[in-house]
Amino acid sequence: MVPAAVAQIDPEHRELIQFGYSQAMEGFGPPGGYAFYYYNDPGFLQTNTTLRLAVAPVYLDSELGFRGVITPHTDLALGVAGGGYADSYYEVRDGKLFKDQSFYGHSAEVSGSLYHLVNPGQLIPLNYLLRLSGRYTVFDHTDETGQKFELPPDRSALALRTGLRLGGREPVLLPDVAMELSAWYAAQFRSGTGPYGYDGDRVVEGATHSFWSRALFIYTFPESKQNLSLNITAGLSIDPDRFSAYRIGGSLPLSSEFPLILPGFYYQEVSADRFVLASAQYSIPLDTRYRWNLTFLGSIATVDYLSGFELPDHVLSGVGAGIGYRSRHDRVQILLNYSYGINALRDTGYGANEIGLLCQINLEKRSSASPVLDSDSPQKSRGLFHLFGN
Repeated sequence: MVPAAVAQIDPEHRELIQFGYSQAMEGFGPPGGYAFYYYNDPGFLQTNTTLRLAVAPVYLDSELGFRGVITPHTDLALGVAGGGYADSYYEVRDGKLFKDQSFYGHSAEVSGSLYHLVNPGQLIPLNYLLRLSGRYTVFDHTDETGQKFELPPDRSALALRTGLRLGGREPVLLPDVAMELSAWYAAQFRSGTGPYGYDGDRVVEGATHSFWSRALFIYTFPESKQNLSLNITAGLSIDPDRFSAYRIGGSLPLSSEFPLILPGFYYQEVSADRFVLASAQYSIPLDTRYRWNLTFLGSIATVDYLSGFELPDHVLSGVGAGIGYRSRHDRVQILLNYSYGINALRDTGYGANEIGLLCQINLEKRSSASPVLDSDSPQKSRGLFHLFGN
């Protein structure tokens, strides 16, 4: 049964430490990893106020939510985020990382969000989100950025996001049960537009528009404790550029609210202006106490590439397998996995191998669960989801 939720502001007290890392075994891709502390207090200062924090080594993402301040079922939230490397860009084409065309981006952001529960009293909540945010980004060379490579101008951006979500997924590593049907629209309006790079060979668009949707189903069978996860995500964009294209690849489930997982590929290796991605995961317990499990994963995507990032195939696929451990009451969860990108392009031809480690430490195990809405987009991970130090 899908657990009910009273609103999109998370009603559960949570203290989680999340860690994820992936390492390619052929070539060198963008850094793939995250490490952050997630804290949610639904009774911060007073009973109708919720504080959410996500803290990474050099990045903070925070939101203060006020439940029922506009209508009994409409919540208001104010957010502040900022720190290092949040808007860093890594150029990947033809299965290669171009370090001379990659650079750091540091940013600060403020936001305001409205969360409205459309169907009060129903078992599966239908929520509406309206979010406005302002962001300022400063770009900087890495040690390997080309000397003649001109960085894009520092810029400010106004972003709008709106959408509907039926159900939801908890911000945890391996949910026992979840379902979601959602549809979204996001727009960015930027300053600092125009050409950059080598002799102005690329451009920053002044306005970009993204549309995407997701269908998600996660279920744990009561008797056998086998877990099934199915996910279909699709998106398209208008006037995309390198900063707003959908970035597909990797096996990191908490790299963003809508992780576009393609096992065996580099993290965010594929740049697309439209796509359909389907994935399935199945876990089987290996012992009678359900501590150890064997997990299988597969993904397939059809992709229309961002101009200049075309690959020989428009259908990409990857598979993976891993062994996991869950301690009593799920206070610690660990998954060691291996992935193979079936048609990932490398110097040696098609096929790429990757190993990864995922870990979650639950500092306060809860007795119930509720879906939660994050506020990121499918093509972009915030800085708190990066493992800094590259």
